[in-house]
Amino acid sequence: MADYYELLGVSRDADENTIKKAYRKLAMKYHPDRNEGTKDSEERFKEISEAYDVLKDPQRRARYDRFGKEGVKGGPGAGGPFQGFDIQDAIEIFMRDFGAGGGGFEEMFGGGRRRGRGRRKSRKGESLRVRLPLTLSEVVHGTEKTIRVALLEPCERCDGSGSSDGRAPQPCGSCGGTGEERVAQNSVFGQFVSLTTCRTCRGEGTVVSNPCSACHGEGRERQQREVQVEVPAGVTSENYITIRGKGNVGSRGGPRGDILVLLEVESDPRFSREGNHLIIDVPVTFAQAALGADIEVPTVDGTTPVDLPSGIQSGQALRIRGEGVPDLNGGGRGDLIARIRVWTPERLSSAQEELFRELKALEDPAPETPPDEGSGSRRGFWSRVKEAFTS
Repeated sequence: MADYYELLGVSRDADENTIKKAYRKLAMKYHPDRNEGTKDSEERFKEISEAYDVLKDPQRRARYDRFGKEGVKGGPGAGGPFQGFDIQDAIEIFMRDFGAGGGGFEEMFGGGRRRGRGRRKSRKGESLRVRLPLTLSEVVHGTEKTIRVALLEPCERCDGSGSSDGRAPQPCGSCGGTGEERVAQNSVFGQFVSLTTCRTCRGEGTVVSNPCSACHGEGRERQQREVQVEVPAGVTSENYITIRGKGNVGSRGGPRGDILVLLEVESDPRFSREGNHLIIDVPVTFAQAALGADIEVPTVDGTTPVDLPSGIQSGQALRIRGEGVPDLNGGGRGDLIARIRVWTPERLSSAQEELFRELKALEDPAPETPPDEGSGSRRGFWSRVKEAFTS
């Protein structure tokens, strides 16, 4: 796909108003309804709508400028972090900003307000939001989950028509099929007329003369369904997954909405996470710290052997490469940072106490400045971790 700025024909420093005007002009040219739904116009309309949806948002635009298209996966209107952008998204973006009272819609189609309302006879179903808890192990390896959701499905009794006798819905007599009604209000400045959703047909534009007793004319009923969710490795609680076309069915035979899966990564008491790196505190004894030792450091999947160097100080960190969290976009795997904590026993046996007294008589005095706080070769833990993350 071409660069978003090139698609809209604007410079990289174009302001929001310029971007909006450029998109409106192109949308009026390539809208499928103006080109008899040709494949080329539909694809072009989809591309410019995706570009506009990103560039009009300052935060998403900044991420796009820095990282390209990969940086804006999962943003609003982009269909979630692991899904594509389809023609339905493009239509909704256009209708949102230019459809009802946004300017250009009537000019584009001529009487487009009524035409737009007519489509409400079979509206797309509402998107459904569900929360999916994940363990750290599932985040590291990726997983496939089965979730159980309550979805609006076509009514079995009326086969989704909403009518008990099978008759097709008729235009609403209150709004004339537009789905809107005019409300007049008087004020000190005169009479104001505003448009609001029709109370008779609830914005549908049509009514069912003999509603189904099971669904009350809605054409839908709620049922339990199981849905498969594929979760890639490396996600965070800030990510979500959009499952397209698996959500609630639209009213009176309308297309299905989406399912938005909100990810919730459960905390692991052993590790803290910094980006793709994991940090763990590893307790060692005086003797191990002074003499060095071969130790086992816990990982997400078990343990890994680590050579503890002699003379290591409490708070120093060892980096274990490739034992962190995979990059979501396939850029490798982070590291495990083992933060050494020298353990001081609270109780000593008589033999241990005797040995420590002998050591006390032989050992050198402690330095005046703690190693982790001094400016010498022993630097603080976080400065070493920062260096490990950026190297």
